[in-house]
Amino acid sequence: MVLVMVDLDFGVFLSCERPSYSDILEEALLAEELGYHSVWISDHTIGMYEDPGDNRFECWTTISALAANTGAIRLGQLVLCNPFRHPPLLAKMAASLDAISGGRLVLGLGTGWHEGEFRAYGYPFESPVARVRRVDEAARIITMMWTEEAPIFKGRFYQIDGAYCSPKPVQKPHPPLMIAGSGEQLTLRTVARHADVCNFAAWRGSPEDYAYKLGVLERHCRAVGRDPSEIRKSWACFVTIKEGRSAAEMSGERYTEAFRKRYGSPDGDRRAPIAGTPDMCIEQIQRYVNVGVTLFILRFMGGDFEAEARLFAEEVLPSFT
Repeated sequence: MVLVMVDLDFGVFLSCERPSYSDILEEALLAEELGYHSVWISDHTIGMYEDPGDNRFECWTTISALAANTGAIRLGQLVLCNPFRHPPLLAKMAASLDAISGGRLVLGLGTGWHEGEFRAYGYPFESPVARVRRVDEAARIITMMWTEEAPIFKGRFYQIDGAYCSPKPVQKPHPPLMIAGSGEQLTLRTVARHADVCNFAAWRGSPEDYAYKLGVLERHCRAVGRDPSEIRKSWACFVTIKEGRSAAEMSGERYTEAFRKRYGSPDGDRRAPIAGTPDMCIEQIQRYVNVGVTLFILRFMGGDFEAEARLFAEEVLPSFT
């Protein structure tokens, strides 16, 4: 197999649903030591895996702590739930954190989707259309505050009037703004207008699925006068990796069975899209590279984060760097 060489980066997803912050930090420091591009955490307020009362560290607090406790690795959210934080304040928070971290922030933004946590915390759970339109206005406000002196904006959902944001972010013209979601009519149009990084078909999905959504995004880009190449294409994916084929198959089977027990299998195949030996993972990743992905966010699912992250870094990353 001939590898198509482009500028690729590989980040790792870290679970915030842990007994202590030290568990999260340990994995972040390992990812930094191994040369990964970035670490990413999700934004939920209640337990998502087993019981809603399980330990879960809040996203922005955790990413801020990681900024202080790491030195080089980039820091992102997959992704912030826009209704949880007022966008002008989020713009200020992000500018401050980018300055504090030395320019290592990637700001991820999405509509939010888990109705249970909205209800539990007293947030109104609006229609999908309203939540997408809120993200559109939020993205406009955030980039204005990052780049303008005292911007003014009056939208349907949000307004600012002389919203100073100093210090400005370290990254110029501003930190990358990732907008997540795959809705073809509204969400991808918002991505086309405002995003520096797109993220859709998270965790699973075939290269063909990704290519289809990318085609929709490119059509929206043309409609709004945007060059699609200005938007970095990211993909978050489940990964199981082991040294030998037999061990890899066993790991994949355990992962599949665990997901079937937790979620059932209404759509059939629950296998991780990147799975197997290092050579198998290289071949699978190349298929996504071929359709345009340049930033991979890896969620290791085999039950041993250190072993998997190290094996991937040592045996897979060199093929793409």
